[in-house]
Formats: sequence, structure tokens, C-alpha cells
Amino acid sequence: MSPLPTIPAPFRLRPPRAEDFQGAYEVCLRTGDYGKDGEPFYRDDPEALGRVFVGPYLAFEPELARILEDDQGTCGYVLGAMDSRSFYGRYEAEWRPELCRRFPAPTGDPASWTRVQQIHQVYHQPDYFCPEPYDQYPSHLHIDLLPRAQGRGLGRAMMEAVLALLRARGSRGAHLGVSLPNLGAQAFYRKLGFHPLIQVGEGRDGCLYLGFRLDPAEGASRPMASPLLK
Repeated sequence: MSPLPTIPAPFRLRPPRAEDFQGAYEVCLRTGDYGKDGEPFYRDDPEALGRVFVGPYLAFEPELARILEDDQGTCGYVLGAMDSRSFYGRYEAEWRPELCRRFPAPTGDPASWTRVQQIHQVYHQPDYFCPEPYDQYPSHLHIDLLPRAQGRGLGRAMMEAVLALLRARGSRGAHLGVSLPNLGAQAFYRKLGFHPLIQVGEGRDGCLYLGFRLDPAEGASRPMASPLLK
């Protein structure tokens, strides 16, 4: 196993445990409004986002996940999937049927749907988009941090940790998607060495996909040295 990066106290970065679902779901909620606090929009179902963007990763590929915590509890995570198509195949077969059983698809005019209803619709009509060339970017990952953990170089160290795990397992590259309104996240990923692959959609519903090469034999990008290690 690749060593964990150096993280300054009071923060700690570690592999996930079974009891981490609740804390990670809370982080997902508190960053669920394009990186800002989504709690006001998901009060009818606070775990709606976490069931898609956290739960299956902790369940299916915990070895590619890292939890950030401090004395107040969970304050961030980075989650990854080695082979996106295989991950989505398992999500489709093992995870999504229960979501659809528990949460009916919303009805009526989609323009009037709440954020919760929009996510429940995703349960029924998931998006398994993977940018091309897939063979160069088969893995994917994403990260969320609460405000108290931001601006400290922790996000960079966390991304480097999972990128190193993916490289050690033989991945040629990874991709991620970021909403178009989330300009801060886009800038963060570019500083890490991610480059644009394709934009899908426009406005608040649009998504920019970025890629990071991990194959050193083909001039791969490598994570830059973490400021935490200076």
C-alpha cells in the first residue's frame, strides 16, 4: 500500500471504516450546492446526494478512498474507481435497484422539481458518461472538503494519495467531472495537472471533464510536490 502523505495536525488522513458512511454523507451534503453548503436544498432527504456520490465508492472500492478527519469529525474525502465502466456496471446491478425501489421517480413538470427530486430522478436515469479516449483515462475520482479544511493544501495531498494508489494498480490515467459553475474546483484541478477533455452541456447543468495521465511510459503527468511536504 502506498504511504499516506504527511498531513498537519489536527487533520488526519486514513482509509475508510464501516462507520464512515454517515460522516462522508454529511460532507457530501455540506458541499452539495456546487461546492457550497447544500443543506438548505436537501432538507427533505439529506442523504440524497451521498447515495450516489459517496455510498457506492465506500462499498465497492474502499481501498481507493481516503477519509479526512479532525477533532470535530469527518471533514473531507477523496474517492476513486479503478475502472469506471466496471464500477458503473456494479452500481447498475447492485446499488441502483434498491435506490429505485425506495425512491420513486418524480412526476410532473421537471422545471418545478426540487433538488431532491432532481437527484431522485438520477437514481432512475443515471449518467454513466466516460470521456474519451477511455483507454487513457479509465479511472475516475472526486473529492470534497468542508470549509474548515480548505485552503491548507490538504486537497492536493489527498488527490496525490489516491492518484498514487491508482498508478500503483496500473491505471494509465484518471478523469473527473466538475460542474461549470464551480470555477474554484476547476482551478484547483488544473493546478494539480488535470487538463480539459470535453464539456457536456451548458450553464448550471453543464459539466467539464478533465483528465490526468498516470502512465510514465507515455509522458504522463505526475502530481506536483505537495506544499505540505516542504
